[in-house]
Amino acid sequence: MNCPSCGAPVPADATQCDHCGARLAMVACPSCFGMVFVGSKFCSHCGAAISREEVPAQTVALCPRCQVNMDAVQIGKENLRECTKCEGIWADTASLQKICEDREEQSAVLGTAAHLPEGDAVLETNIRYLPCPICKKFMNRVNFAHCSHVIVDVCSQHGTWFDKDELRRIVEFIRAGGFERARQEQIQQLEQKRTQLASAQTGGFVVQPASDRRDYNELTGGIASAAVDLIASFFFKR
Repeated sequence: MNCPSCGAPVPADATQCDHCGARLAMVACPSCFGMVFVGSKFCSHCGAAISREEVPAQTVALCPRCQVNMDAVQIGKENLRECTKCEGIWADTASLQKICEDREEQSAVLGTAAHLPEGDAVLETNIRYLPCPICKKFMNRVNFAHCSHVIVDVCSQHGTWFDKDELRRIVEFIRAGGFERARQEQIQQLEQKRTQLASAQTGGFVVQPASDRRDYNELTGGIASAAVDLIASFFFKR
């Protein structure tokens, strides 16, 4: 990455340019949500123009990790909260659904030639459950879409917390066709269950539960369902 003031190369975790001394705070790209230096005109991850605006915060929302009030920002079209200390992002349920819908539409238009990102992040050794910024209850740790290898913190009522760069990795996952893979894996699992139940039924042991038949029919008949329904099933089903 390069300093937006003088152009000198600087590491991504730097807070000050060693060459010119400029402060190097970081903000999220409106397209891929990768972290870029304040003052950058274009994202160093995806090349998108940086479009963001700080907006008045209607409520206090404490960062789940740092316990400082997060900034209210409009990044692209979505209203989010950012922690300037740890660079995490809080997205309420509606905003996250819109982000996922938009990126899946981009995936459909651009195709899915890119490889799905793998789980290359360092796993936490000291796992700590985080409080929701809204209701203060501890959030659930969830593997986004069951197969993204990105563990996020979810409050089923209010939203999702993304540590630094996790939302960027989620966007990469979606743009590479991750939701389609998640659908197919769910369908395969239900097909295996149906086959096992049918085999047992033939032997006279069990009768296939109506709920399994209903789930299978809904999934196989609704592959083209809206992304909002997928997000609901991937995230908030308990």
